[in-house]
Amino acid sequence: MSEGKRVLVAAPRGYCAGVDRAILTVEKALDLYGAPVYVRKEIVHNKFVVESLQERGVIFVDEVEEVPEGSTVVFSAHGVAPIVHEEAAERQLKTIDATCPLVTKVHAEARRFANEGFDIILIGHDGHEEVVGTTGEAPDSITLVEDPESARTLEVENPDKLIWLSQTTLSVDETLETVAVLKERFPNLQSPPSDDICYATQNRQTAVKAMAPECDVVIVVGSGNSSNSVRLVEVALDAGAKTSHRVDSFRELSESWIDGATTVGVTSGASVPELLVAEVLEWLKDRGFDSVEEIRTAEETLMFALPPELRRDIKAASAK
Repeated sequence: MSEGKRVLVAAPRGYCAGVDRAILTVEKALDLYGAPVYVRKEIVHNKFVVESLQERGVIFVDEVEEVPEGSTVVFSAHGVAPIVHEEAAERQLKTIDATCPLVTKVHAEARRFANEGFDIILIGHDGHEEVVGTTGEAPDSITLVEDPESARTLEVENPDKLIWLSQTTLSVDETLETVAVLKERFPNLQSPPSDDICYATQNRQTAVKAMAPECDVVIVVGSGNSSNSVRLVEVALDAGAKTSHRVDSFRELSESWIDGATTVGVTSGASVPELLVAEVLEWLKDRGFDSVEEIRTAEETLMFALPPELRRDIKAASAK
């Protein structure tokens, strides 16, 4: 064992229940219907997962108009706007909705509060697929706010009947900071009935906060378009890590990052297979970081059932 060199591994890390369900949905669809299976957008924001599914016969498309009429299309974990369902119906596509149930909850809240006459402030990142889908549920009622800075200049039509919702994969601390600014400006602002930021996002950020103060560098495994992975880098730095880097895989690691380091933290975003973390740990071990300690701050037991339309077809196939 190399003297003084150690790795702290955050737990929980990696797949959340929504990601697990979405990937399993595509795999079961391949087994049941055969290739090709079409998926609108990336099923989850992870390069390795997407490329692995492509090798099995999944075709990823940007819009349903690219899917041949009558084919099967899976909607990604990030959710879609109602118009996408309408377009799919027009093309007579067989749809399987792999939207994370926690995102579906936010969609339902958006519809409900819009119907009740609220102006809705949606805290999230402009252009992110989840934000596009949620906004599509009530486009005339929703105004997007990205951060505390934009909250300071926001104008709303009805400050007396106002509620905020959020993208599920944000930084918990920055979201609370944005909400604090909004409440200062709009005293009658209401909060959602339950927390919108996903339990897994919060758990992964809490685990990083616990280990970051001891770390010379924190390595976050996750793709660049994964909001929750990008947030983990920010959380690590805010919590006291000297440096932090996001990588898709061990191939992007740099010797210079660990030069002089004694403690390296490792975690992964909610759409990252554990295999990719294991490869990072192996890379570090080869460079003398062979003392590994897990920093666990929560246990996760939540599981989501497969989409009902897929469960129905699996049942019908097994009855034959």
